[in-house]
Amino acid sequence: MLLSQHADNQVTIAAAGAIPRLVQLLGAGSPPDVRQVAAFALGNLSQNADNQVTIAAAGAVPPLVQLLGRGSADMQECASQALMLLAQQADNQVTIAAAGAIPRLVKLLGFGATALMQENAAGALARLACNPDNMVTMASAGAIPPLVQLLGAGSSADVQECAAEALMILAQHADNRVTIAAAGAIPPLVQLLRAGSVDLPKVAAAHALKQLGVGNAKNRDAIAAAAASASVDVFGEVERLVGYKDGDDDRE
Repeated sequence: MLLSQHADNQVTIAAAGAIPRLVQLLGAGSPPDVRQVAAFALGNLSQNADNQVTIAAAGAVPPLVQLLGRGSADMQECASQALMLLAQQADNQVTIAAAGAIPRLVKLLGFGATALMQENAAGALARLACNPDNMVTMASAGAIPPLVQLLGAGSSADVQECAAEALMILAQHADNRVTIAAAGAIPPLVQLLRAGSVDLPKVAAAHALKQLGVGNAKNRDAIAAAAASASVDVFGEVERLVGYKDGDDDRE
């Protein structure tokens, strides 16, 4: 399990035929601690792009999805991390969604989940949202309100970054831009741009605000109002962080 954390070993372990055996260990017939270790190892192996394809082809996605929302927190953290990494691959985004992962990941965003579950779930949803069909499914599954909640000061910087990234990608869909703003995302995104904020969430928030304003004058007005209330030069920060000026592109 620990050997799989090293990049060279990830190649060697896969070449030795470990992936199908680890997938077998994810099954319901294995003890919970064995399933957890298998999920952890597959998550480490998924850091390698070639392994992402091999792991999905070996049938890992359905049993990983089944581990979400059940078992120990450690088990769900391992499974959600593996799915987050597997979702970097475009074909896997389709496979993971088809296995029913989106509603389960949305549940992991909410109250009662550990910070690592929330981070992994938001990160997985951000990657899954790169698929246009998944964007619609995620909004319908209720992903937007809990993602907005994770932008708040009670979340770690890592969770805030993943939530802002997911909202930024979801905001590429015009209807989602309306839903995200209605869920109250603009004020906390503006707050993330304040001086002293951690850089990675700040950059993700800048991208999200930029996307929310595209083709939506009402959202741009709301961003300006939130900026004035918080004494933040939002459009200056967005230009500085992502190279975008207000009004550069008002189109879809």
